[in-house]
Amino acid sequence: MSLRVFNTLNRKKEVFKPLDRGKVRMYVCGPTVYDSCHIGHARSVIVFDVIARYLKEIGYKVIYVRNFTDVDDKIIDKANQLGIDSTAVAERFIKEFYDDMDALNVERATIEPKATDHITQIIQFIEKLIEGGFAYRVEGDVYFSVEKFEEYGKLSGRKLDEMEAGARIDIDERKSNPFDFVLWKSAKPGEPHWESPWGMGRPGWHIECSAMSSEYLGATFDIHGGGKDLCFPHHENEIAQSESISGKPFVKYWIHNGFVNINQEKMSKSLGNFLMIKDILKTYHPEVVRLFLLSNHYRSPVDFTEKAMDESRKRLDKIYAFFARVEEKIGSVSDRNIEPGDCWQQFCEAMDDDFNSALGIGVIFDTVRTVNRMLDQYENRGSEQLYSYQLKKTIQDALADIRRTGNILGILLEKPTVYFDKQQTQGLEQKSVDPTMIAKMVEERNAARKAKNWKKADQIRDQLADMDVILEDRPDGTVWKINN
Repeated sequence: MSLRVFNTLNRKKEVFKPLDRGKVRMYVCGPTVYDSCHIGHARSVIVFDVIARYLKEIGYKVIYVRNFTDVDDKIIDKANQLGIDSTAVAERFIKEFYDDMDALNVERATIEPKATDHITQIIQFIEKLIEGGFAYRVEGDVYFSVEKFEEYGKLSGRKLDEMEAGARIDIDERKSNPFDFVLWKSAKPGEPHWESPWGMGRPGWHIECSAMSSEYLGATFDIHGGGKDLCFPHHENEIAQSESISGKPFVKYWIHNGFVNINQEKMSKSLGNFLMIKDILKTYHPEVVRLFLLSNHYRSPVDFTEKAMDESRKRLDKIYAFFARVEEKIGSVSDRNIEPGDCWQQFCEAMDDDFNSALGIGVIFDTVRTVNRMLDQYENRGSEQLYSYQLKKTIQDALADIRRTGNILGILLEKPTVYFDKQQTQGLEQKSVDPTMIAKMVEERNAARKAKNWKKADQIRDQLADMDVILEDRPDGTVWKINN
């Protein structure tokens, strides 16, 4: 099966054929760095992280560009609020972005340019637009004339004559058309600025991405991605200004991910329901967050709730418990070359259908259930030699397949003991439980059981249960864990 992707531009799935054989050039809009990243940012970054990983795994050389918008009205406003320089604001939140994404196992893009490092390219881009008659100057500002680009609206499906001025834009009587957008803004007191043919000023948002993408990927490239909210006006405007200069298609495949809702409500500042990544990671393991965000198809909305996150944690626990069981019964997977099995092939079939990670995750759980049934059957036989060479190989091959799929999804990267230790520690911190006290209570219960004081032993177990501590009595002793 060939890889097929849903192209927003044509509103249908298409067979993926990159412009250059064996090579994929991809640009994804990165954050405007004026605040900490929220769960919506995480979804977009993780979706395209997985897409890049998969493309590389199936043999493509991927040049992945993800930018930072580090000059913008919002950054300037934040700088004024904090009483610091806008450059300091951008640097602070770029660092936070990396801290969050590193914690979420996000791989670095091939190139991660900043807008302020490309002012020369931006100015040159605007000059070409003016020369071609697609842009005009008003005092120290420069605007793009949307009426000069006949195909304006082809990505979003909007038509200029049907759009209502003022609905999504600020009215400026100086513009030829209300939907004309700014390419260069004249300098205001206290704002960052650069020298240009139109006076001191700074670039508009849309022109930054056009200039940076063309700098690293050329006039036409394979994939442009971002959140659904960027389709209009940002990506629409990128197309207009880029194709006006080159006369060529700007991007072959447009990919947009869906929103993250919070308890069935859209994230918004007015509702105060923005969930920051750094806060979520205090409660949930990073792989739980990734599993949750990838458990729906990337184009569909996903609803962040405590129930959904707990379900994702339990699902991940099951896989790691499966890993622990296999290691105990069969041993760890060797480093030998293993032929891909059914799990990998089915996972690829899912990903080849428009990067359907939700279906791919289902393949992993089907494989876990199948292998667990194999282990159950052999353990029930009671034979001294429970596991034949062929069974061991089958199980180890399946485990290797699962690990390989995990590498694509950015999960299942830890040893079971490390994963469960982290879960235990996180649970203790979250519930403010003292492990020393728990250990002492377990000892007291063991002593009561030894003395056949079952009433006291049960009382201690109930006390621990009230603290969300679960006990498991084994032949070699009692172990406990936090019920997260």
